[in-house]
Amino acid sequence: MGSAREAAAKGVKALLEAAAPHAEVRRDQPWPKRPDPGGTIILHDGDPGEPEVTLSPLLYTYTHEFEVEVLGPPGSTNRHELLDQLLIPIGDRIETDRSLGGVAEWVEATAPMTDDVTLESAEPVRGAQLSIVVVYSTSNPLT
Repeated sequence: MGSAREAAAKGVKALLEAAAPHAEVRRDQPWPKRPDPGGTIILHDGDPGEPEVTLSPLLYTYTHEFEVEVLGPPGSTNRHELLDQLLIPIGDRIETDRSLGGVAEWVEATAPMTDDVTLESAEPVRGAQLSIVVVYSTSNPLT
């Protein structure tokens, strides 16, 4: 059995894959040299932060911020809309299942910071950085 932290990370990755089935979803990987035709989403494990500790019974509750980078697919004339087509379904999936299938107590996303990103391709793509915040509890900070 894996840790609560790893279960949360796998749950967020599965959420991203379901929300953007045509995008390439990576975990803890660098940016691609070229944008994927369906877009690219990179999940970084981020920081679980300091837990809130309950003593009886002993329970560590984390508010873990998973960093997410979203690179829209190539398209010079409508790159803002193409990025929205990736971001909106992520929000919809979160609203549909705020517990990641029972892994978390609560899940929410922060507002995205957007900007143009230039990779090796000639035209920029629209990118966004956001956090997916997952609240989960465990009886041991290592599990």
